[in-house]
Amino acid sequence: MTIHIGIGGWTYEPWRGTFYPPKHPQKRELEYAGQHLTGIEINGTYYSSQKPETFAGWAAAVPDGFKFSVKASRFCTNRRVLAEGAGSIEKFLTQGLTRLGDRLGPIHWQFMATKKFDRDDFASFLDLLPDRQDGLPLRHAIEVRHESFRDPAFIDLARERNMAVVFADSDEFPCIEEQTADFTYARLQRSQEDIETGYDDKALDRWAAQAKDWAKGDRDVFIFFISGAKVRNPAAAQALIARLAG
Repeated sequence: MTIHIGIGGWTYEPWRGTFYPPKHPQKRELEYAGQHLTGIEINGTYYSSQKPETFAGWAAAVPDGFKFSVKASRFCTNRRVLAEGAGSIEKFLTQGLTRLGDRLGPIHWQFMATKKFDRDDFASFLDLLPDRQDGLPLRHAIEVRHESFRDPAFIDLARERNMAVVFADSDEFPCIEEQTADFTYARLQRSQEDIETGYDDKALDRWAAQAKDWAKGDRDVFIFFISGAKVRNPAAAQALIARLAG
């Protein structure tokens, strides 16, 4: 069982001087983040493909035990008929992300808020997601944003395939709390700029307890502080890491 805690991305100008030390070289920001966090959700892959050498460089910049989740391309998920996405899925998975090696965590598949649940089409889409790529095991986390997914049929589809339904703590989208895989994937989106650590002590204590509860039974846990008051997310992640370490 491991609990990985981090942020979305690592390049954000307001973090320079708040998270990164003043005058810290920008080309070494990922290295610094890797020393102070235990995970990062790569969001750039949602918008465009990367080179294999880029993934290899990212893997080399972080220590053993660190995990990247990789956000799947929008061309895979933002389509009317999901079952027709095989080509886009193959292109995404073969761009070189397996060069992350043992630093590769879950693949994060995010759907638009307008996407409604269609059991047959969604089942066909999930069947397109492989268990392995280039010999490397893959884990899949599914983030849905429409109330129609509060359907036992959706939960059953995810559980049958050992795919995690993303726990999205947000004011904008439904939060589905079902555990459907041998890992948990959570995106916490309520950080506040007027609190130095993004969340107050009571909230951080609550999330620490929740992380331990999710981890029962040797379940791996991935928690990312996303959106909200983005400038505070690194501090929130570090504060939660400290609580769990303590």
